[in-house]
Amino acid sequence: MQNNEELIIETSHLSFGFSKDKNVLNDIDLKIPKAAIYGFLGPNGAGKTTTIRILLNLLKPGNGSVSIFGKTVSGNPVDLFSRIGALIETPSLYEHLTGLDNLLITAKMRNIQKSRLLEVLNIVQLKSSGHLYVKDYSLGMKQRLGLALALLSSPDLLILDEPTNGLDPNGIIETRELLLHLSKDHGVTILISSHLLSEIEKLVSHIGILNQGKMLFQGTIEQLHEISQEQSIIEIDTNQNSLAIQILLDNNHIVKHGKEFLEVKYLDKYQLSDVIALLAKAGVAIYRIQLIESSLEQTFLSFVNN
Repeated sequence: MQNNEELIIETSHLSFGFSKDKNVLNDIDLKIPKAAIYGFLGPNGAGKTTTIRILLNLLKPGNGSVSIFGKTVSGNPVDLFSRIGALIETPSLYEHLTGLDNLLITAKMRNIQKSRLLEVLNIVQLKSSGHLYVKDYSLGMKQRLGLALALLSSPDLLILDEPTNGLDPNGIIETRELLLHLSKDHGVTILISSHLLSEIEKLVSHIGILNQGKMLFQGTIEQLHEISQEQSIIEIDTNQNSLAIQILLDNNHIVKHGKEFLEVKYLDKYQLSDVIALLAKAGVAIYRIQLIESSLEQTFLSFVNN
């Protein structure tokens, strides 16, 4: 991340434990720039929800500090949290009331105009269902109503914990497009917690990977792609593997001998033609040459499984 980026969320040496014997979080330094969509990734139990609860002042850190909008979070800073919308796990809803009534209760508590209710219902595609009782909503509809509650105050910062839970494929796509719109067109900073990299990578600009309470990676999605590329290889099978290894090593390629083929460290798209030309010039017959790209999911697993 660039040093001159304005950080909306910043934590320093953040640690937390529910008991003195074991920390759930260890020395977490979050850095989330303005208007970023930050994917907070990790397996279940990694500490993502605990971190979010600390950011929202629902839990007090054992050590370290939390800064939001450039101000240290302490006490009950109403001015800070009035600018934040949040959806943590399953939304807390009044099942015996309508969707519109659920929004109205929050609007009254936060002094939000009634005209905003229909706006957010429309945003989350629930305008035609606002008069229905929440007990009759599907899981996906309840999740979208929770997102509507988070959007009521037109927040500058949106914190979402597994927001696509229970959504069908269309709902996931609509949520993704909504979040991209809020970030790009309205400058909303979004922290989105998930354990599903395959969906997150289509949405985020920045990523943090957490496992067992420790931050394993933090940076842009492009930087994670670069790490994935570094883990990609070229598989080659020839009629003279030993000779092929020597030729490639002599030309500064990084090679190792697999069980049935050679593995060459992938550097860039021009490398394939160079390898083929070198081996063909030496009279080596190439039976197979294939680029094996490391996916972001494999890169993610390489972080959490080490």
